[in-house]
Parts: sequence; structure tokens; C-alpha cells
Amino acid sequence: MIKGAIHSIETFGSVDGPGIRFIVFLKGCNLRCKYCHNVDTWDPHSEDMRTADEILDFAERYRSYWGEEGGITVSGGEPLLQIDFLIDLFKKAKERGINTCIDTAVQPFTKEEPFFSKFEELMKYTDLLLVDIKHINREEHIKLTGLPNDNIKECFEYLDQIGKPIWIRHVLVPGITDNDEYLRETRKFIEKFSNIKRIDVLPYHSMGQMKFKELGIPYQLEGVESPTTERVENARAILNGKKN
Repeated sequence: MIKGAIHSIETFGSVDGPGIRFIVFLKGCNLRCKYCHNVDTWDPHSEDMRTADEILDFAERYRSYWGEEGGITVSGGEPLLQIDFLIDLFKKAKERGINTCIDTAVQPFTKEEPFFSKFEELMKYTDLLLVDIKHINREEHIKLTGLPNDNIKECFEYLDQIGKPIWIRHVLVPGITDNDEYLRETRKFIEKFSNIKRIDVLPYHSMGQMKFKELGIPYQLEGVESPTTERVENARAILNGKKN
């Protein structure tokens, strides 16, 4: 029996997909984003191990709040590191008529086996993906997250080929991603895809800093302020193709 390594559950989420969402945060992530606000999900080990049916039985207690658009969102950490559990969870969710969404950076994506066949299977039961673009530039992506983004871009190509809807999320960090040149490069990348339904700019904040300190991990963005409203609006305009 497949069990997922659970970090936490939020029963009433309003910003993680359409409608009201039941959000399952999974443990484990290969990226080491400098601004991560869920640094306590990096470790893949969890004392809270649950089956898909246990999650869904719990989720359905809140179904009356979801409305027509709501459902389940699986976040993390990086959900795709637990792809076998995700397949089981989403397959059973669809059998119950539940809308499914993954909040992911798609970092584990590869066209190599056995992952790719599993990913193809997972997409059969996935209604929407919320995908982070951490940084469009390969070298800057490595500086920011510890890993390159070639396979992430490859995943965007594949998701477009199969017509799977995506909402993009981009964290705006002064001095790192808040750069018009990089924003225009990001726009150039995403404008060729027909499956992107929404682009959100998330202003950087330092609320995750306390978790870094609690875990004894150096916080590398100390002193970086949140972007101004003007810079956030600028990024939104560029990424949504309303400004060159």
C-alpha cells in the first residue's frame, strides 16, 4: 500500500488553484531556493504517513466549501518526488469526481524511464498545474536554487504538447528576478505556449527566514526588501505581454 510523506494539510486554501482548495503539503524537495518559505519540507522524511484513501476521506469532509471550481491541490516540497503516491491519490480523486491540481516546480521531470511513463499516467488524472518559474536564466537558476532549469523548460514543452493547463507563478526578488531583461526573456519563453491560462507575480517576502534560523540553515537573502508595488506591476505587465 502506497503512503505519502505528509508535511501538513490546509483545509481552506484560496490561493492555490481555482475555488476553495484542500491542500496537501508533501515532504521532500531537491531545490534549495534562497527565498523558500517551506524550508522545513526539504527533508523527505515524515512521521505523518497516509494513504490516498485516508487523505480523500478527510478531504471530503470539506467538500461543501469547494463550490464548482474547488478541489484538491498537492503542494510541497516537490510533489513529483512522490509520483507513485500522487498517481494513486489523483486516480482515486477522479473516481470521486474531485478536481485535482499540482503546485510544482517540475524539477524532477525527465523523459527517461521509469519517471516519464509515470508522469504520463499522472497527467491523465491532473486537471491543472501551478508551475513556478524560479529563474529563466540557466546560470542564475543554479545560483538561486542549486540546480539548472533545462529539464524544467523541457517539461513546459511537453505540457504544451498534451494541452495540459498551467498557471505560472514567478517570485519577484529584488536584485535576482526583478530585472526587466530577465522578465522579457521569461515572457519570450512563455508566449509560445498555448496552454498557459494565468501568470501570477508573487512579491518576495522574508517570512520564511525564521524557519531557516530554526533549522540552522544560513539565510542568504538577509536584508533584501520586498519589491515595491510599482516593480510588481511592472513585472505583471511584462510577463502578461502588456509591456515590452
